[in-house]
Amino acid sequence: MIEFLFLSLAAGGLGWLLRRRHRQRLEAGSPAGIPGMARIPAGEGRWRPGRLYADQGAARWQPARRPAVPLAGARATAVRVPSVREGISINPGSRIVACALEGGGTMEIAVMPLDLRALLEAVPEETT
Repeated sequence: MIEFLFLSLAAGGLGWLLRRRHRQRLEAGSPAGIPGMARIPAGEGRWRPGRLYADQGAARWQPARRPAVPLAGARATAVRVPSVREGISINPGSRIVACALEGGGTMEIAVMPLDLRALLEAVPEETT
């Protein structure tokens, strides 16, 4: 009988802690930036998680564990869906935006379709 009392107190305490954590996350709001995956140079290497920030007038890609990549002067050259092989590494429902960097390099950024418009506003499409 004492075990049931102890287990119910533990379950109640755990529920209280989880509800408290959930409320704190709701109050904090969503983090800034557009979440996604990127690889530099385009078509090579691994997909790395990070966020695209378009604040202060200059866009930048902030990988999770590397220095930021400035996207000032970068242009989006193509938008496509991931291949089957890429869909294993990234979300198969995402969209991949190929970008030409100002210094001559290339990079690909994969974002969800709902975030595509915000990405194309931060990194404008190349005009022909």
